[in-house]
Amino acid sequence: MSRQKKTRTKSIDRSPPRHSRRLQQVRARIAAEAARIMATEGQLNYHAAKKKAAQRCGVNDRLALPSNMEVEESLRTYQSLYGGSAHRENLDRLRKSALRAMRILDSFNPRLVGPVLEGTAGPHSRIALQAFADSPDALILHFLEHGEPFRQEQRQIRWHNGESRITQLIVFDLDEAEIEVALFELKDLRQAPPSPVDGKPQRRATRDELEALQSDSHLSQAQIS
Repeated sequence: MSRQKKTRTKSIDRSPPRHSRRLQQVRARIAAEAARIMATEGQLNYHAAKKKAAQRCGVNDRLALPSNMEVEESLRTYQSLYGGSAHRENLDRLRKSALRAMRILDSFNPRLVGPVLEGTAGPHSRIALQAFADSPDALILHFLEHGEPFRQEQRQIRWHNGESRITQLIVFDLDEAEIEVALFELKDLRQAPPSPVDGKPQRRATRDELEALQSDSHLSQAQIS
């Protein structure tokens, strides 16, 4: 007598539990509000924007806070929907000022990083540059010798090995834009610091790369119009 074969039924993919879907919806709502805050209110810190957005949404669950990547994606969406020509013109203006600043700091191998490079900069965004020298005082001496006004700040960043570093910043104004220059050692040219958005090595651009990016952007706009 033949045995009846047992058949195994594959489990059907189930939709996420209701509480999980609810959490995703709340995270998306907070990300959208945080993006709006960063785009319109001059808030440049992701964590601060998320906390403010959560308060406005009436949410106090830390698990509901979106990641920085989710906020950045929402910011791109917001700017594409509402930024229009004003956003493109502001970004073009900031990149032109970044090019001027990089020419001034040419001897320090400047690199552009952050929102101005990524295309998410708003009217309140700083132009973020990185400069490289053997001496931590080299950049300060450069400004003192040229009689250019500046101010000093510090920022704590987390390095790839998990350690925290204090980075020296020189901040100055150029073309009605605020520029911050983070000073690193020459050896740091080999590896970019972690991005505050996703923790991966930060994208950065040389002056030539930024000029090429500007040329491509202007060509694209000309084709659209």
